[in-house]
Amino acid sequence: MSSGAIAFTSKPLEDDARAINARDHSIAPGDISIGVIIGRTSEFFDFFVYAIASVIVFPSLVFPYVDALTGTLYSFAIFAVAFITRPIGSLIFMAIDRRYGRGTKLTGALFLLGCSTVAIAFLPGYETIGHYAAVVLVILRAAQGIALGGTWDGLASLLSLNAPQHQRGWYAMVPQLGAPLALIVASGLFAFSILNMTEADFLDWGWRYPFFVAFAINVVALFARLRIVVTHEFERLFEQRDLVPSPVLPTVKAEGRNIVIGAFAPLASFALFHMVTVFPLCWVALYTDQPLDRFLIIEMIGASVGLLAIVVSGFIADQIGRRSLLGWSALGIAIFAMMAPLLLNGGELGEVAFMILGFMLLGLSFGQSSGVVASNFATEARYTSSALTSDLAWLVGAGFAPLVALLLSVKFGLAASGIYLFSGAVATMIALYVNKELAGKDR
Repeated sequence: MSSGAIAFTSKPLEDDARAINARDHSIAPGDISIGVIIGRTSEFFDFFVYAIASVIVFPSLVFPYVDALTGTLYSFAIFAVAFITRPIGSLIFMAIDRRYGRGTKLTGALFLLGCSTVAIAFLPGYETIGHYAAVVLVILRAAQGIALGGTWDGLASLLSLNAPQHQRGWYAMVPQLGAPLALIVASGLFAFSILNMTEADFLDWGWRYPFFVAFAINVVALFARLRIVVTHEFERLFEQRDLVPSPVLPTVKAEGRNIVIGAFAPLASFALFHMVTVFPLCWVALYTDQPLDRFLIIEMIGASVGLLAIVVSGFIADQIGRRSLLGWSALGIAIFAMMAPLLLNGGELGEVAFMILGFMLLGLSFGQSSGVVASNFATEARYTSSALTSDLAWLVGAGFAPLVALLLSVKFGLAASGIYLFSGAVATMIALYVNKELAGKDR
């Protein structure tokens, strides 16, 4: 190995950290769970901060020369860029992982994620640099996606592989807690800013603060995750090839079928994920006179319900199996999809009912959507296959969801968004049926 490679590898640092942890005894599963939750919360916080800004800031800041609807559609198109570049990030950072170590990979990925996120806080508007504002935003959004592709650390797999057979559902839901926690904090920050600032001040500088907070959270998450990935438990699984980053192309060739099934299995929950977070916010902003801070507070309440539902999903999955819970949840989402447009268009009470019911279903399904076919992967390909499955699932089920749902609703009416959500539920049920290996098993 060249001297340059030696300079950038994290192997010596990881060895030192293992020696320190050895003196302090092994880290308990509870510590691993905390590391997983912190890591996922940081990722989802970046996601929600950008998502909220893409509705209430970027249309007027970057696209003031078009009407509000067109500006929002442009903003959602840029929103999808991160999901397109995320698989590219996985390809790049998997290679870094194999050559320089997981610590180097995570440090680089989270540094890029933090820098690209905080850079958005300094974004000049159209009035300052014209169309280059949109170009800069696209570049920074693409960098976010590449970085997210590198944040896959295998901690969820570590937690699942160490879980007792009868508690697989419980440990599967732990990583998913990061999403509602992040939404509560992100919505709260924006609601506080809107409530305490004039509209001019908020659009000028107030919206930028949540992006600075995102950088700080990423720093905390980096140290929390590095402390886990250098433990002896993680190293033991690494040596057993349960969590080895395998080459991407051979992995896709060998595990392509399971990767595709794994991407479509959680499609219902991923589609619902955006239908109760980003889409209703943009609908309220565009077609009602309601204060945005009020709806952000409703989102915080809904996220709290979703948080509890995720916890409940762990108990239910351990009783009836993850596959059964996902199937019943998909059926529930299909039924919800038929009434969702009426609720969202049913005034203030209808909106609250839409959010509460939506987040309840989201928690039950999303709580068990992570790595639902991971055990079908060959041992030596599990780490890379799980990362690629996650990338594809978010791309297919989430990346274009706000854009497509808004386009359909504008052209065919709000009921079209319900049909879109219904199609996601059907796709999940088909994927679960095809994946017969899950039948009767707790994954």
